[in-house]
Amino acid sequence: MTGICLMRKSFAATLACACFVFCAASPAAEPFRFPEGKQGKAELKYRNDLPVLEVEGNSEEIGKQLALLAVKPATRILDYPQDILHGFLRHGDESIDHLMFKTMWGFFTQTADKMAKGFPNDYKAELDSMIKAGEFDRTKALVGNTMFDAKSKLLELRKGFGCSTLFVEAKRTTTGKPLYGRNLDFPSAGYLNEYSLVTIYRQKGKHAFATVGFPGLIGCLSGMNDAGLTVAVLEVYDTKEQGPQFDNTGVPYAMCVRRLLEDCATIKEAEKALRDMKRSTILNLAVGDATEAAVFEFTPKSLAVRQSKEDVCICTNHFRTQELCTDNLRCYRYDRLSKCEDKVDLEALAKRLDSANQGSHTLQTMIFEPATLTLHLAIGKCPTSALPMKTLELKELFAK
Repeated sequence: MTGICLMRKSFAATLACACFVFCAASPAAEPFRFPEGKQGKAELKYRNDLPVLEVEGNSEEIGKQLALLAVKPATRILDYPQDILHGFLRHGDESIDHLMFKTMWGFFTQTADKMAKGFPNDYKAELDSMIKAGEFDRTKALVGNTMFDAKSKLLELRKGFGCSTLFVEAKRTTTGKPLYGRNLDFPSAGYLNEYSLVTIYRQKGKHAFATVGFPGLIGCLSGMNDAGLTVAVLEVYDTKEQGPQFDNTGVPYAMCVRRLLEDCATIKEAEKALRDMKRSTILNLAVGDATEAAVFEFTPKSLAVRQSKEDVCICTNHFRTQELCTDNLRCYRYDRLSKCEDKVDLEALAKRLDSANQGSHTLQTMIFEPATLTLHLAIGKCPTSALPMKTLELKELFAK
């Protein structure tokens, strides 16, 4: 870790360069499209020109379905963690870049091995089945499911991942029903935006739910279940809380979020469930149900709840509760989202999300309607907030 700490200062200087290289290096070609197909009870099909994968069965069956229908056609995505590291380590000296990459990749692989021991059994079985069915590189698959947590040890790398949410409760919408908006802002490495995928999970004894994510990710970054519980993760850079910001014995946060969608129907239920989990890192989690919205601000040892204000709940990449926030709360995206109209409809919310876009980093833009179990989603060319949204009625997909 000493070598990694010494490297931190150089990352900030290369961030802008790395983003430029990722965008410029991407060749002009036809965008990737998932091949449609079926595997057992699962099906991948384009609905309203959005790729939707429906999976069903036990953990082993779902792992195989994920592998053959989604990950195998998009195996490039397994290289994403390495591509991100290479992008941050372009200094013009190949020997230095190689040494830094080797050191950092070693850190991520060792961390992934440790965290894998703490995976919930059903998720571990699903991941193992996916790797086996697709004959994928196990190390790459593990890092892909733990890197988001482990990067909290590397501040400059963590700052490449930022998101925005604007959750508007029923009293502030023109329909009298809540609207929950979200931008997912990640470095694309020149291609990640092409692999966005909606996955519908149906398993016995669990809530059916939809995630908006990427192939190979066992957890959830954004999603909604059949009870209308809606979640969206947002990275956090710092906290005033003393103590470690990362625990490699904790459960990856994307898996924690998925568990909330499987088991919970309300914010109160989700809060209780999250408090009982062994969490790995610091994070904001925007949550909404059929009646209210809030933000869970959590660390490996603490969880604070920030309630909506004037029926609006805004979140970016800072803790804002008294227990956890630092003095640095400046965020232009938060300020722009704060200018929300008195009465909000789909169009107004979409425009407000676009005002907070981060250019080539804005890979997915979505609005959830928990009252009707409807998803409006824009994916493809970045920033996706500038694209028209396409609608998916999730109720019928959940009911299957």
